[in-house]
Amino acid sequence: MKKLFAALSALPMLFAASEVHAQGAQAGSAYDYKFEAIDSTELPLTQFRGKVVLVVNTASFCGFTKQYAGLEALYEKYRGRGLVVLGVPSNDFGDQEPGTNAEIATFCQGAFNVTFPLTEKYDVKGSNAHPFYKWALATLGSAAAPKWNFHKYLVGADGKLIASFATTVEPDAPKLVAAIEQAIAGVGKTGGM
Repeated sequence: MKKLFAALSALPMLFAASEVHAQGAQAGSAYDYKFEAIDSTELPLTQFRGKVVLVVNTASFCGFTKQYAGLEALYEKYRGRGLVVLGVPSNDFGDQEPGTNAEIATFCQGAFNVTFPLTEKYDVKGSNAHPFYKWALATLGSAAAPKWNFHKYLVGADGKLIASFATTVEPDAPKLVAAIEQAIAGVGKTGGM
């Protein structure tokens, strides 16, 4: 009951500021971090150098899980122009990602034909958050922290955070698509953005 109450009390925050842009000087870059892929191989973000990356904390049993389809559509549409969608499964919100890495991979591929890279399951909030998420929080501030599943961070081709988009911003939302298009427009012009 406590978990249900906590999950329900978090819902109003989903509709708070849905977009925060990076401001001021930013220490480091996304390239300073690495994940483990869902198949347990190393997944350093340096492998995406020169590409735009949309990092999304995901969950298989969430009301927003259908966003996997939209994320896959974004990836299919823009990957040839330099976009990578990176799914980061997390059980931080409402215990909605309880499965093993193998179960998560099977679900994503079977239910949504996901072909974009997925990481192993990670914490994305609190003291045990993956270092990328701690860096994003320190860079953009608490208003840009994930407050539920399917929160999105847009990372430029230079590894710098561009913006943060709340759960309620669908993958085909005009402001997200516009931010992606603007970011990928700079890919390759000067070795990045």
